[in-house]
Amino acid sequence: MVELNSSITELYRVGNTTSKLLKKLGLETIQDLLFYFPFRYDDFSASLPIASLKPNTNANVVGTIELIQNKRSPRKRLNITEALVSDETETLKVIWFNQPFLARNYKSGDRISLAGRVTENYGQLTMMSPSHEKIYDQDLIHTQGLIPNYHLTTGLTQKQIRHLVKEVINLANQVPDWLPLDLIKRLALLNIDTALHAIHFPKNREEITAAQTRLGFAELFLRQIKAQLIKQELKSRRAISIKFQEEATKRFVDNLPFKLTDAQRKASWEIILDLGKSEPMSRLLQGEVGSGKTLVAIMALLNVALNKRQAVLMVPTEILAEQHYQTLLKLLDGYNLKIALKTAGHPDENINQADIIVGTHALIQDNIRFNNLALAIVDEQHHFGVNQRQKLLDLNSDKDRTPHFLSLTATPIPRSLALAMYGDLDLSLINELPAGRQPVITKIVTEDKRPEAYDFIRAQIAAGRQTFVICPLIDESDKLGVKSVKKEHEKLDQEIFPDLRVGLLHGRLKTADKTKVMNDFIKNKIQILVATSVVEAGVDVPNASLMIIEGADRFGLSQLHQFRGRVGRGDHQSYCFLFPSTEEITNTVTIERLNALTKFHDGYSLAKMDLKLRGAGELYGLVQSGFADLQIASLFDFELIKKAQDEAALLVKEDPGLTKYPYLREKLGEWDRVSHLE
Repeated sequence: MVELNSSITELYRVGNTTSKLLKKLGLETIQDLLFYFPFRYDDFSASLPIASLKPNTNANVVGTIELIQNKRSPRKRLNITEALVSDETETLKVIWFNQPFLARNYKSGDRISLAGRVTENYGQLTMMSPSHEKIYDQDLIHTQGLIPNYHLTTGLTQKQIRHLVKEVINLANQVPDWLPLDLIKRLALLNIDTALHAIHFPKNREEITAAQTRLGFAELFLRQIKAQLIKQELKSRRAISIKFQEEATKRFVDNLPFKLTDAQRKASWEIILDLGKSEPMSRLLQGEVGSGKTLVAIMALLNVALNKRQAVLMVPTEILAEQHYQTLLKLLDGYNLKIALKTAGHPDENINQADIIVGTHALIQDNIRFNNLALAIVDEQHHFGVNQRQKLLDLNSDKDRTPHFLSLTATPIPRSLALAMYGDLDLSLINELPAGRQPVITKIVTEDKRPEAYDFIRAQIAAGRQTFVICPLIDESDKLGVKSVKKEHEKLDQEIFPDLRVGLLHGRLKTADKTKVMNDFIKNKIQILVATSVVEAGVDVPNASLMIIEGADRFGLSQLHQFRGRVGRGDHQSYCFLFPSTEEITNTVTIERLNALTKFHDGYSLAKMDLKLRGAGELYGLVQSGFADLQIASLFDFELIKKAQDEAALLVKEDPGLTKYPYLREKLGEWDRVSHLE
């Protein structure tokens, strides 16, 4: 008998191959399926007679197959399935490509439901590659009503996911409702069973809204409960009080080749005040790409080091660690401090003697213990899970002292989002860019304009500037049809720009090679750098003025915004050219997403657009340990977030141990009461 914790493999037609693909989406049990929510719905509520169809509209049609047959297109080597479908009003032509099995599955006389785009083909109304299902009864889940769409992985289809969810949806009544009953009644929320039915197979838009409110509130409420419990724990912790080194900090600021922005000054002062307290700082520093967060962090590192305590800065990539290390050596020269670098490719043995340590995950993967760690800073925090950050905080040999914690992020965080994601963290904002920064001019470039783009690259380099070229893959992949960094490097280096210096950078290179390539680019020994997403976070090359992104549709808007932030860091005008994959150039959602980049230059607006078009799970790119990314809750719905926070604070105050709420305790899982949420 199939139950909530049963394996997906127990379901009909889920073999080894399908189960591996489902596992890629995090789906291993029946309960996982029930909580894998759609990110959008196709509306095929209106079923139209064929005679009423109009070109360039979406529609649902119900009819009888008059004729269905396969033929082969010799020119494009395509299998084409053609059908004629009629109802009492008219006949419609239907075409599918490379699905020859359809002519075996359907036969003349079968009743069929179709959903898709109606076009005009040589004067005849036609449906190209519509969704389809044979009519046995009225329970149609692919072509009629509001049709759920789920995030997929290569090899899985929407039909497969819908079939599987349909097979288990009646088990929703076995899901224990972890929200307190009085809270459900007071806020007029749906119970969990009704909400799960409505989110997957809604009868109307009102049902979707009600389900999203209930499930979204539950996601936020769990985070807020966790945040409230963490706040309790933090109150009992002790940290080392760091005395403000006013004279040294003033000297540091005066020696900078530019003036700090008011926002940088304010954020620095908030952090310095926190460091002076004997309870652990727990702060998030958020700032636009290129707003100068690193400089604020360096001032905190300097103050801790001059108090004869250790400080650590953890970053997501070796390239970024190396760059921060070099920046610290340069900016803190003259303060008589020992600065160490710890990465997989740079195993510094003397970090216990260091004042400031810069590193990657290598800092928490080895058995390292610091002598007197007083401050832990995590840069680009969305790359780290809660467990990794907890390890960082446990590195101190003095177990009675918790290090101060500062988290940096360029991910746009309005105050509502900060409440949702970081309920236990104080927030500092750097909401202005350094003086003289110009917005990066961003354009979508189609294949026919590629020669002009190459001419523009040459002109920029002739003017003394440099260019990034980003590709989605390291190696060629016929299946995905997107450019690989190796192939593109070969083409640019040997065919397009044989007279220029073209470099190659990707994650599989040895550490020493990556460092050399990046340093050569910084010194302008390389004029064009062809790279993968390893340059996404933090890399600073002020002389680079042009960012080319191949297969731009393969990246989320927040990630594209990060790439764009690698240029425009100097005084000269900079540019970003987006090349979509050829097959995506007609996809309206893809073009709408990429157009957003040409219109908006702030991460907040782009995050809202990404949320609207791709779903909340895409905002951060990675599922973090502790909680999966929000699937339902809108991170811009301040009212719901505030309500969840208020209700959680009330409940934890009344019942700190959650003794009256066993289902809620179980839902939170057996987690250590750690100091920081994602």
